[in-house]
Amino acid sequence: MKITILVDNRIARSELRAEHGLALWIESEGKRILFDTGQGGALEKNARILGVDLGKTDIVVLSHGHYDHSGGMALVMKRAENSELYCHPGVILPRYSISDGIATPVHMPQPSLVALDRLLPPHMHWLQQPQMLSAQIGLSGPIPRKTSYEDTGGPFYLDPQGKRPDLLSDDLALWIETGSGLVVCVGCSHAGLVNTLNHIRRLNDGYKIRAVIGGFHLRHASSDRLSQTIAALRQLEPDLVVPCHCSGEHAVAVLRNALGERISSGAAGMTYQF
Repeated sequence: MKITILVDNRIARSELRAEHGLALWIESEGKRILFDTGQGGALEKNARILGVDLGKTDIVVLSHGHYDHSGGMALVMKRAENSELYCHPGVILPRYSISDGIATPVHMPQPSLVALDRLLPPHMHWLQQPQMLSAQIGLSGPIPRKTSYEDTGGPFYLDPQGKRPDLLSDDLALWIETGSGLVVCVGCSHAGLVNTLNHIRRLNDGYKIRAVIGGFHLRHASSDRLSQTIAALRQLEPDLVVPCHCSGEHAVAVLRNALGERISSGAAGMTYQF
């Protein structure tokens, strides 16, 4: 099983394009899965350079409906007409981030919404509960929020006036079962990284977390949240933790200081084999 980071804020090779967003290419059990699509500007170029044929995508998974994870949808759906899309119905909601009284739209771009709307039922899977994609690959469905110290990671709202908080109930993760534990892919962990990992373990009878790759959205995390996240990760004992995209440089430094070599900062162009 192999996971390649196609889109990330950082790049591992100079010829690749960096972009505030995330896209992972997963090859496992004969399936080719695109987990998120970035904003759309870097996906095509990076995929070509990295030898990934987007036209051979079997499955597209959207971790949630923000623009930096769904912006490449139109491109992918055009290239891979027979691919299947899995996402929560909430991905289509209007969404805003509000800072200093200024509302910035962060929802799915219009071309992506149009591409999604054109998908016929056999190719469109609205996900509101856990679902297996194969014998060893699963999707979390909505993730219960059980920890007291985790939140969505930002000032997110469903209206530009900031009266309706966005809990990002569409946030989901993907896991792959290996012989020595679960490899978990997350988009932004808006449900909380610890909530996500604990939920996936519950779905898999407490099986070990071997690795977690993706965005942790700890950029604005308090010292208390970081310390409790570290304590939880120490208890879970993953072999590999790959923070990408929205994890935050300070948070990654704190994680590395506490967890050592098991922390490996992600970047577009990096590949992990299990």
